[in-house]
Amino acid sequence: MKTNEGFGLGFSSSGKSGGSAGAAPRARRVGRGGFGFSSKVSGGLLAAGVAAAVLAGCGASNDPSKKSPSSLSPVSAATALVERASLPDRLTLYGTVTADRSAAVSSRVTANVVAVPARVGQNVAAGDVLVEIDPQTAKGQEAQARGALAQARAALSLAERNYERFKALAASGSASPLELDMNRMQYEQAKGAVQQGDGAVEAASSVARESRVTAPFAGRVASRLVEAGDLAAPGRPLVTIESATGRRLVVQVPAGTVAASGLKAGQKLAVRIDGAVSSVTGADLTGTVVEMSPGADPATHTYTATLELSGAPVATGLTGRATLDTAVRSSVLVPESAVLASGGVTLVALKDDEGKARTRVVTTGASQGGKVEILSGLSGGETVLVGLSAPPADGAPVSEPKDAGAKGTAR
Repeated sequence: MKTNEGFGLGFSSSGKSGGSAGAAPRARRVGRGGFGFSSKVSGGLLAAGVAAAVLAGCGASNDPSKKSPSSLSPVSAATALVERASLPDRLTLYGTVTADRSAAVSSRVTANVVAVPARVGQNVAAGDVLVEIDPQTAKGQEAQARGALAQARAALSLAERNYERFKALAASGSASPLELDMNRMQYEQAKGAVQQGDGAVEAASSVARESRVTAPFAGRVASRLVEAGDLAAPGRPLVTIESATGRRLVVQVPAGTVAASGLKAGQKLAVRIDGAVSSVTGADLTGTVVEMSPGADPATHTYTATLELSGAPVATGLTGRATLDTAVRSSVLVPESAVLASGGVTLVALKDDEGKARTRVVTTGASQGGKVEILSGLSGGETVLVGLSAPPADGAPVSEPKDAGAKGTAR
């Protein structure tokens, strides 16, 4: 037991015999040493927390999204007021431009084509030769008709003389009434044969003249459908021509639209021709309804309306759009320069009551005269920024440029 106590006293004291009195102070020093270790750990944790807070504060101050409105760069842009207007509900009617007059020229002669003087796009006058056909067959038929006419005339001359003889004989009682009637019949038959021969000669002559196919009216060659060596036949188109002036737009109008708009002959519609250059051929024209089908097509339930186009002539075959106004509705309009596109979304920039920039997503409709219809997103009366090239920062102060013609910038 003493040995264990001496070991314990020696571990906790300096080994002196009077160590019991100094054991307590050493024990207190050990206690102070334990307190000192925990204070260092707590100080380290506190220092790490302060550093993290400082770093977080630095990061927050550098994040542009966390800037206060007073630190945002101002937006310089002109402003405009969102308008409310009553606009007609417009329906677009699509159609094709056609010539005022067009013809597919053919011939009644059945023979080979020997020449085609007409060229596509060539301007021709009425009577100009378009196609030449081998005339030998037609001339042979004409000669046969003239020979038959000569025979008929000779037979008529004989029948007329016989009829006069029998009239004299019948008057003297030398010929019976039957003989007189027979000669009168032969005379009338001979007269009919001569008339028939005249008609045959005229028909054969007209067919022979069609060996040279000519233009029925002044215009322009639209297409050439045969070449030298082809066989011409009655009813087969050889060349198509169209008038050089006068254009029409043929459109299909739904039956319900006709009833709602009251479309009728004489009404004028705004027309735009796709593919036509406005400064050269007049893409924007006025069309007057000159023809309209009396009833709807049973398959498509549409009416066919023909609009006569006024203005510079345009090429046939182009697509045209006629605008038909129906019911009037309330609309919201903004300048075209107020509409922005960002990330596939259509936006407008507004100036709020505090003079700060705000962006808003909108749905746009038709545009006309520098104005765009807003279908949703605005109600009218708001102030929009115009001339911006990009959406401004939300909450940025707005200032109007001194130069009214200056383009707005979002910085």
